Amino acid sequence: MSQGLNEALLARMTLRRMPFNYTEGADAHWNRNKPEFSQIVNSASMAMPYLEPYLIRSMREVRSKISDPVLQDQLDQYVYQEAQHYQQHRKYNDSISAQYACASSIEERLAQDYKKLERDKSLRFNLAYAEGFESMALAIGHMLIEDREYLFGDADSTVASLILWHFIEEIEHKNVAFDVFEHLYGSYFWRMVGLVYATGHIFLRTGQGYRSLLREDGLWNNFKSRKRHTRVLLRIFRQLIPKWLRIWKPGYHPSQVRDSQWASDWAAIYTRDPLQSAQLDTTRFNEAHPVALSTQQGTT
Repeated sequence: MSQGLNEALLARMTLRRMPFNYTEGADAHWNRNKPEFSQIVNSASMAMPYLEPYLIRSMREVRSKISDPVLQDQLDQYVYQEAQHYQQHRKYNDSISAQYACASSIEERLAQDYKKLERDKSLRFNLAYAEGFESMALAIGHMLIEDREYLFGDADSTVASLILWHFIEEIEHKNVAFDVFEHLYGSYFWRMVGLVYATGHIFLRTGQGYRSLLREDGLWNNFKSRKRHTRVLLRIFRQLIPKWLRIWKPGYHPSQVRDSQWASDWAAIYTRDPLQSAQLDTTRFNEAHPVALSTQQGTT
């Protein structure tokens, strides 16, 4: 990539400290109309304090091997954003862990997975995993934003804001892991290995986690709940699969994926008032200005 393009991409990343306020004992079914989706998200959230430090360590390990100083700076900003993500998820996860006996086994399994990857796999593989996850996260981010009204409408403001903030920043740093991997290895084969492995691993562990959470809720064997669960998964995958498949194109680069206007609108609100961006009004996602924040509900 050219120096000018690298510098333009660097300018897109913003280093934020989000003022989320997690209520102790908050309802794990943060979307009361969609408890199954709530637990899918909760399970994925449990992975973040283990996955993202692993990504950070993998990226930091190769920093000295990068000859492009602008790409080094991008890597540093990526690390900052990812560190903020897992720290916020850790705080939120504490409220889930306090309510579910199965949470400790879910998290222990994830911790062991990433220890094993670092111990047994090559640096090339771990960096390919990082790139694969980031490419998948870009696809997920666009899917969540596009379907935000259905997935997050009328949900708890803090949790909805946490998830959307996280994936807005995934969109912001979408190029970094790809460019680092290409700079050092430039292998289409290994990039696909990382994509397939990361996708399969994350979806396997997330599935195991939300099934355990729903069993503890007494919902997993409930016919109506299973029907709702199947419906939401089909909806997610119907939108996600085309976005995931485009990553397989040999000439693919994340910069080819146009950024969401809604994400840009959210970033503008953060610039004006970080507290508002952490308290999205989830009843107004369908308005013309999609980051709609109520000035009458204490969010100003």
